[in-house]
Amino acid sequence: MERTSEFKIVVIGSGPAGCTAAIYLSRANLIPLVLEGMQPGGQLTITTDVENYPGFPEGILGPKLMDLMRQQAERFGAIFRMEQVENVDFSKHPFEITTDQRVYVADAVIIAAGASAMTIGLPTEKALQGFGVSYCATCDGFFFKNKEIVVVGGGDSAMEEATFLTKFASKVTVIHRREELRASKIMQDRARNNPKIEFVFNSAVEEVIGTKEGGVTALKVKNLVSGEVAEMAAQGLFVAIGHTPNTKAYAGQLDLDPRGYVMLPHRHSTITNIEGVFACGDVVDHIYRQAITAAGSGCQAALDCERWLTHERITERWGLAKGEEENVDE
Repeated sequence: MERTSEFKIVVIGSGPAGCTAAIYLSRANLIPLVLEGMQPGGQLTITTDVENYPGFPEGILGPKLMDLMRQQAERFGAIFRMEQVENVDFSKHPFEITTDQRVYVADAVIIAAGASAMTIGLPTEKALQGFGVSYCATCDGFFFKNKEIVVVGGGDSAMEEATFLTKFASKVTVIHRREELRASKIMQDRARNNPKIEFVFNSAVEEVIGTKEGGVTALKVKNLVSGEVAEMAAQGLFVAIGHTPNTKAYAGQLDLDPRGYVMLPHRHSTITNIEGVFACGDVVDHIYRQAITAAGSGCQAALDCERWLTHERITERWGLAKGEEENVDE
């Protein structure tokens, strides 16, 4: 397999975090290689309208937004390649990144590989993704004003999504596979006390009915106790059964939390437990998961990376040694 050391910095991931990091690095004359993976542009490429990203008062299509970010990074010199990272070796410096095509040797790495929303796994769900099927209430709730929608899930995320969606929908039905919710009591109480929210337990969505032109119109729901399948009217389906960070390739080398997200040991820094390896976007964020917050952390990672490469010791600069409280006056 070809081995190359032509790039000083490798950015893994081409969503808002990766593209923003590439823009900042390129403008600093640190021409990065961006490995796009199997989903160039990240999750926004499977989103239709984006209306909450600053600078686009009329909204913008998700794929178009990511195309513009890529063009901006390429304008300053960033190189994009559609290669999938298979494994990395951070045990020695310079680092090695092995893709499905070649081995890259680099002085610094920024991991912006994102996270993938867990899906139900239905062919009809996939076919209507972005056309009535969504995985982010904050992103898409606005498009479901005065409509009846369904949320699948039973954890805190599902309760939060359902409660948020009542700001727009006329009715929200939560469908859960079990008899009881897994969410915390406070989140359950909040949802149960909301007059717009109803619950269907011991049930699972078996089919999403609709078209890309007309959106979702109904769901086929199976009662897991009786086996009965019934059709339920709905104009939208929000799947809230969790996200999986794309960090499998880094397990055993980077410190990951129990859910697989990259842990950042220093406040106000994107450096990982390995100096020279930085992480940003949804691989570190299981709370906000927005394009704008991912882009912001991509900027931070690029600046941290640039400073590290110029031998500025980030932990000393920010006064963030382990166990030390923040004491900065800048």
